[in-house]
Amino acid sequence: MSEIKVPAMGESITEGTVSRWMVKEGDTVNQGDVLLELETDKVNIEISAEESGVLEKIIRQEGETVEIGETIGTLSAGSGGGSGAPASEPAAEEKKAVTPASEAPTPPPAPVAAAPESSDSAKTASPSARKLARERGIELDQVQSKDPIGRVYQDDVKSHNNQAPAPVAPPASKAPAAPSAPAAGSSTYTKPVERQRMSRRRATIAKRLVEAQQTAAMLTTFNEVDMTAIMDVRKRRKDKFKEKHEINLGFMSFFTKAVVGALKKFPTINAEIDGEDVVLKKYYDIGIAVSAKEGLVVPVVRDADRLGFAEIEKSIADLASKARSNTLALSDLQGGTFTITNGGTFGSLLSTPILNTPQVGILGMHKIQLRPVAIDAERMENRPMMYIALSYDHRIIDGSEAVRFLVTVKELLEDPESLLIEG
Repeated sequence: MSEIKVPAMGESITEGTVSRWMVKEGDTVNQGDVLLELETDKVNIEISAEESGVLEKIIRQEGETVEIGETIGTLSAGSGGGSGAPASEPAAEEKKAVTPASEAPTPPPAPVAAAPESSDSAKTASPSARKLARERGIELDQVQSKDPIGRVYQDDVKSHNNQAPAPVAPPASKAPAAPSAPAAGSSTYTKPVERQRMSRRRATIAKRLVEAQQTAAMLTTFNEVDMTAIMDVRKRRKDKFKEKHEINLGFMSFFTKAVVGALKKFPTINAEIDGEDVVLKKYYDIGIAVSAKEGLVVPVVRDADRLGFAEIEKSIADLASKARSNTLALSDLQGGTFTITNGGTFGSLLSTPILNTPQVGILGMHKIQLRPVAIDAERMENRPMMYIALSYDHRIIDGSEAVRFLVTVKELLEDPESLLIEG
């Protein structure tokens, strides 16, 4: 019999939460089969069987917090023999047959009827399901289980409709009080609510965002970019670009190139604060914020200054695909020097991005929208315009430096050919 342990998952991760078991007790598994999914602060990790056998026991249930190296289940060796207990039963029966009557064991006491709370459904509910049911006031015996053996899991409780709690009868010793008229505008029933526990990742995001606002002297400066030239280049080159590189020519490669060019001119924005020291980074690992099911993640495009447009687009597409399929590795998320976030994909016209600490700068992109622009003193034209925002840590970045950085990004984007030189 072997133990299923929580593996080491990186220097910054010491614990995780059992997200879900893929197999049940008694199931036969092969070496390499995924046993469970573990949710950490940054990524979800699949734990696989190190050998073939039968899942003997699940020690830590879904929703429980576990630490690195902790045993969370046991697996028996073999390809389908179970726990080995049935093999010993014939021997036990044989021994029973030759036992003299004088040595016969004392018959067991008659079974005692179980209390109502110990119904089968309650006995086979996971601890996380029991806890969630208590929080929501749900009777477990009313929850419909999707499990073949009737075990109630957390997802079963979540999907249970509990919008109308059963009324509680008044104590028999007291006469019912005369009903009072409800106050004006009040409701005579309990309005339905649903309580959901934050996922570990969402809780970590919340903690880091608050921490960023409490520890950094964060300010934001804004500008706008005329996207006419970039849209013209994309229109003329997108077909040949895709034919040659098998990837679409998007906006992110232009913005990544422009950010790298501006960071080279203003190195303090590509830095971090370590105590009383400023650590200037001589490399350009650009984080690209991606919205995934569990919340925002920021995978990193490594050495962006050394990549061409096609390489940047392919790297971003690969990282975004991993984020949405929940297959990002810790190495994909660590070590960024600056971040770009694009709220425009959701229709945001203007926003203030929050720093991705310990970084000291983040660029916010927004929706492209036609707006009337003065070309000169006599002419107006409708141009595709985008507001851009730079949030920065004022502790080491002066306002003038932040403004000039953003102007540099604007100038590079409005003259895309310059990105071949400046990037």
